[in-house]
Amino acid sequence: MIKVSNIHKRFGELEVLRGVSLEVKEGEIVSIVGASGAGKTTLLQIMGTLLPADGGEVEIAGVKVFDLNEKRTAEFRNRHIGFVFQFHNLLPEFSALENVMMPALIGGTKHKEAKQRAMELLTAVGLTDRADHKPAQMSGGEQQRVAIARALINRPSVIFADEPTGNLDTHNRDEIQRLLFDVREKFGQTIVMVTHDEKLADMADRKIVMSDGAIL
Repeated sequence: MIKVSNIHKRFGELEVLRGVSLEVKEGEIVSIVGASGAGKTTLLQIMGTLLPADGGEVEIAGVKVFDLNEKRTAEFRNRHIGFVFQFHNLLPEFSALENVMMPALIGGTKHKEAKQRAMELLTAVGLTDRADHKPAQMSGGEQQRVAIARALINRPSVIFADEPTGNLDTHNRDEIQRLLFDVREKFGQTIVMVTHDEKLADMADRKIVMSDGAIL
C-alpha cells in the first residue's frame, strides 16, 4: 500500500530525515516511535503529502505522489488519505455530522449521500446521539471519534494518525486504541500512526523505531 524510498528532509541546517525507506502492506497497522525530534511527524507529513521532501519517493496505492501537480495532489489526498491528529482539528462552528461530511462534500459527493455515509460512520464510532453537537459540546474522546469518522468518510486507502491518543485521559485513550483496531477490522484500513503511547505502539502489527532521522 505504501512504499517510501530514500526520503531526505532538511529545515535549514538541520537534517531531519536521512534517507528513510519503508514499506507498509495493505491492511497493516504500523506504529512509528522514537524520541522527540527523531523525525517521526515529519516523515508522516511527507507520506501524507502535507510536506514536500528534499529527495526520495513516496508511492501510495501504486501512485507516485511526488509526480502529481498541486491540484492532483490535493485531489489524491482527499480521496485516498485520511488524517487523525492529536488535537482533532474539527471545525468549531459545525456539528459532528457536518464535520464528518466535509471531506466528502469537498470531493464532490452529493449532500444526501455524504450525510447518509457520515451518519453510518458516527454510528460505527458510537456517536449517533452526538451528531448534532458541536465540538465544544463534546469530550476530547468524543471529538477524536468524530475525527476518526471524518478520516473514513471518503473510504481512503490509508489513514495517517499523529499522536491519536496523545491528548486524552486514560479512559478515552483506551477507547480510541480499541476503536483504531475496530476500524481496521470493519473497513480494512491501512493505518500508520506516530505515537508516544507505548501500549498503542505495541498493539500494532509492526513497530518502527526512529532515531536522529533514520530507522533503527
